[in-house]
Amino acid sequence: MTNSIDIDKLAERLDTAAANAKATPQLSKEVQFNVDTAYAIQFASMRRRFERGQKMIGLKMGFTSKAKMEQMGVHDMIWGILTDDMLIDNNGSTSFNKYIHPRAEPEICFKVKKTINKQLTKADIPEYISGIAAAIEIIDSRYENFKFSLEDVIADNCSSTGLVLGEWHPIDQAIGDLKIELLIDDTVKQEGSSKAILGDPWESLLAATRLAAQYKWTIPAGSYIMAGAATGAEYIQPGQKVSIKVEALGAVEFKVESE
Repeated sequence: MTNSIDIDKLAERLDTAAANAKATPQLSKEVQFNVDTAYAIQFASMRRRFERGQKMIGLKMGFTSKAKMEQMGVHDMIWGILTDDMLIDNNGSTSFNKYIHPRAEPEICFKVKKTINKQLTKADIPEYISGIAAAIEIIDSRYENFKFSLEDVIADNCSSTGLVLGEWHPIDQAIGDLKIELLIDDTVKQEGSSKAILGDPWESLLAATRLAAQYKWTIPAGSYIMAGAATGAEYIQPGQKVSIKVEALGAVEFKVESE
């Protein structure tokens, strides 16, 4: 199927939509392609960013909620690439003008201490992972009306747009069932548990290494792995303060500037 469509042209279209913060129609409305081709488009799109000087800093996992997998009719997670341009300081700010229709969601993030070039098991975790942090991800589909198919969202780097990281904690911190709240201007909008992330966020980490190995990617030391959303996402607007509170891991927040 990769021979029947112009991967570079579709990648350029998504990259341009992201760079200009201007929505584009769904690719799947015009061409049909499978998951492997979707990842090929994603990689080609991200390569354009790397050529402009952005650097890969990690991976984000998607569809780590079993309910979301059922909703999308899939049986596995998806993943996207994080770049240094996406990082927002904790207690810092970001400009709303960078986004099309952004949403925020609470997550758990892992820090890699040794390059990962294989699928990890639980026994490998202490050797390869150095820390755990509460985190916020900003997702912002480049498609009109935030509508997409499975293949569309993979091609669009799984809507990855921004991340805010909290304080790092030792990996012996229990994270299987932590209470999590997402707040907008100090009002709780979403609440849930880290258990929503595949039953245990560590399972998402292991899945990330499996998918990376499947696509022959290595995960460098110092990389971040975002485990997936623990609650539903909330649209964010200029002037808002967005924050999360994660039991045992602390708080993370940022402000949305109008410019």
